[in-house]
Amino acid sequence: MPARVLFVRNDPTAPEALLGAVFAEFGFATDTFDVLPRQRPGDFAVDPVIEVEFPDPSGYDVIVPLGARWSAYDDRLPWIEAEMDLARRALAAGTGVLGVCFGAQLLARALGGEVTRAPEPELGWHDIVSAEPDLVPAGPWFQWHFDRLTVPPGASEVARSPRAVQAFRMGRALGLQFHPELDADLLELWIAEDRDHDMARLGIDAGDLRSQTAATIDYATRRLRLLVRGYLSLLGEEVHDSPHRFG
Repeated sequence: MPARVLFVRNDPTAPEALLGAVFAEFGFATDTFDVLPRQRPGDFAVDPVIEVEFPDPSGYDVIVPLGARWSAYDDRLPWIEAEMDLARRALAAGTGVLGVCFGAQLLARALGGEVTRAPEPELGWHDIVSAEPDLVPAGPWFQWHFDRLTVPPGASEVARSPRAVQAFRMGRALGLQFHPELDADLLELWIAEDRDHDMARLGIDAGDLRSQTAATIDYATRRLRLLVRGYLSLLGEEVHDSPHRFG
């Protein structure tokens, strides 16, 4: 029976993209859970102030809380505490938790860390340095965040940029501030859904982002495979390479 991964989609604009493809490539059966279902097809506007009942994490080998446009400290959203509890229950059951951006910030809070507004945001491709390159490879990774996390007590900082912690680990938990899941289609979605005009405020040109992504995405995908393989090795999971690689 294949190992199972659950992608927790915290925002309709933040799917698993390349991350889902890599887990599938490594032999995982992939499931998804939409925290905030869309009201209409093609409409990404949602009401985030709702109650959410999360699935039982114990039936999965890994759960992956993904990104979101909201802040992980926005306690107006009742499901944030529920999702932090999901992460704690998963870890208590021996399930791995791989948090991405907002998901990493929730994971940090769940483990006793803090999340605050960053003095300087990161948007675009930024280099990070890594203390454990076999787990989190150094180099350029895509960023789109305005908050930053602190490493939880007892956790280890794995990677950082000049502006923020970029990765931490604690037991079977790994938090990633950057977006390893980004592909060209996801970039186009984020450009189209930039309703707060983040790029314009930061002086970032959409055409430049597209060009940088086209030049970087193959290298980032190779490092994403190394990252997932390293994380699964940390969990003691056996990796089965698919003969049908994407990309």
